[in-house]
Amino acid sequence: MAGLDKVVGSYEEAMQGLEDGMTVIAGGFGLCGIPENLIKEIRRKGTKELTVASNNCGVDGIGLGLLLDNKQIKKMIASYVGENAAFEQQMMSGELEVELTPQGTLAEKMRAGGAGIPAFFTATGYGTAVGEGKEVREFDGRKYILEESLVGDFSIGKAWKADRHGNLVFRKTARNFNPDAITAGKISVVEVEEIVEPGELDPDEIHLPGIYVNRLIKGEFEKPIEKRTVREA
Repeated sequence: MAGLDKVVGSYEEAMQGLEDGMTVIAGGFGLCGIPENLIKEIRRKGTKELTVASNNCGVDGIGLGLLLDNKQIKKMIASYVGENAAFEQQMMSGELEVELTPQGTLAEKMRAGGAGIPAFFTATGYGTAVGEGKEVREFDGRKYILEESLVGDFSIGKAWKADRHGNLVFRKTARNFNPDAITAGKISVVEVEEIVEPGELDPDEIHLPGIYVNRLIKGEFEKPIEKRTVREA
């Protein structure tokens, strides 16, 4: 069973092979469930000219925002700009190429990529700027546009718990884009809060099987919050 052990001993080893110009697909939603330490390792490596696909691009100085601040991202595929001044500034200046994609379409592009489906039709975006230049077909009287799936050279994700074979359990809303993003990478790297031995996870509790995971690492997490709101005394 040793050959099935996906655990690596360092973040440097986890992101080994990432090179300039590659495509990275990242899980997370806002700052919830982001692979924060894997992102920091990309920042440390200084890998540049990256195409990154994720729901958004973190916030200023946190998450994927770290890579924007360091000018490591050439193109961002995301569903919204969010509260990230660097994202907005680089997009408006033309320094950063941005492909804004409807949120559900982006999730399906990742899921389809992981499932080996090269493209799919969706009604979302038809008749808008999103659909410009894309093939249109009509089904049952409704028009649909053809969207190509996403496959990354690397995918990075965050889960709550895993066994050494890479079977993953996510915690509540931190699941978000992570399962779809993880499956869509040629090399998928996942960081988790806890690693257990094979057989310790109830098969019914596993959200994503280890066949989709190439490398696994246990990390310590800050879990930043975008807006902390507390009740007045």
